[in-house]
Formats: sequence, C-alpha cells, structure tokens
Amino acid sequence: MLEKTDHVLLEQPSAVDEGVKIGYPTGRAIADQTLRIGSGANLRAGTIVYVGTTIGRGLQTGHNVVIREENVIGDNVGIWSNSVIDYGCRIGNNVKIHSNVYVAQFTTIEDDAFLAPGVSIANDMRPLCAECTHAGGPTIKRGARIGVNVTILPRVTVGEYALVGAGSVVTKDVPPYAVVYGNPARVATSVNDIDCPLHPDEKAYVDGLKNRCGAH
Repeated sequence: MLEKTDHVLLEQPSAVDEGVKIGYPTGRAIADQTLRIGSGANLRAGTIVYVGTTIGRGLQTGHNVVIREENVIGDNVGIWSNSVIDYGCRIGNNVKIHSNVYVAQFTTIEDDAFLAPGVSIANDMRPLCAECTHAGGPTIKRGARIGVNVTILPRVTVGEYALVGAGSVVTKDVPPYAVVYGNPARVATSVNDIDCPLHPDEKAYVDGLKNRCGAH
C-alpha cells in the first residue's frame, strides 16, 4: 500500500506501486515539510520521497529510488532504479537520470541533461573536516550528457550540451559543446565534430542539440 503523511500534496498520479513511501520524515530541521508532487507521476515499488520537496508533473521512477528533502525537481523527470537524489538539489525539466546514480547535496542539473548508469557526483573536497569544508555540488548545464560511471567533483560546471566519456573523472569545468574523457577529463573535440555511425556523411549531433539519428 501507498504510505504517506499529512505533509503530502499529491496530484492525480498515473500509477503508484505497492511499497512506495511518500512524505518520509527527515531528521533535519527544515522550514517547510510539505511534499508537492505534480500530476501524472509513475512511482515504482521501493521509491521513497521525503517531505519538503517540490516535484513537477510526470515524474517517473524506477525501483528503489530515494529522493531526499528540500529538492526542487521540474516536469517530466525520469529517475531510474537504485538512484539517490540527496537533499538541496535543483533539477530542471526533461532530465533523465539512469540507474545506480548518486546526486550529491546542492547539485544543479539543468533542463534536458542525461546521466548514464553509475554516475557519481561529489560535493565536498574535504569530507569530515568541520573547519575547512564548504559543501557545494557541481552544476550540469542544459543538455549535457554524462557517460557511464563518470565521477564529477564538487563545484565543477559541465557546460551546455557537453559530452563526458564513460569512466571519466571531471576535476575542472567543461566548456559548452566539448567532448571530454579521461582521468582527469580533458577536452578532445566538439560534439559538432562527431560523425554519425549510421550516416557517414553527416554528424551525430545537430548543433549539439539532439541526436541526428533521432531527428525528424
């Protein structure tokens, strides 16, 4: 059965599996404990959504997704199985977060970004150092694509429509439209220079905005 508290404002969902918990209490003192979830949500078994978060329309979760408190999440966001959105994040519209992803506190992910399976985001360069720590998650700009098992360090900005190759460790800012990979990740080329494997005479991306093969 769906479990919820008096702090929940849930508009008409599309589907909510058994074993979903919404309005889960937080151990942190927060000003507003109201959980707001827009219409059309599809929440699969094991999903837990804490109090104090605002989520737009059309949320889709896989199994065992955790969304913590004080997050602001836009419309048509997909968060797939076993991923965690820690507290205080800002996530835009049409963002896709694949399986086994950890999004650290105070991360910003702008509209249309994509995070592949196993992405790990950090927000603290000096963990457990009370005097010198300044937690701050990275910013992933509009349309950026983050590959499988990428690690992104605190306060880094990944530019608009950039592409980060699988297994990379992003230690510094990534320019817009850049293709980076490696440890540490370095600029290799531009997304506009990537050839399309299905159309050898064309590029894979059109002005960095969308996949050529999916364009109409």
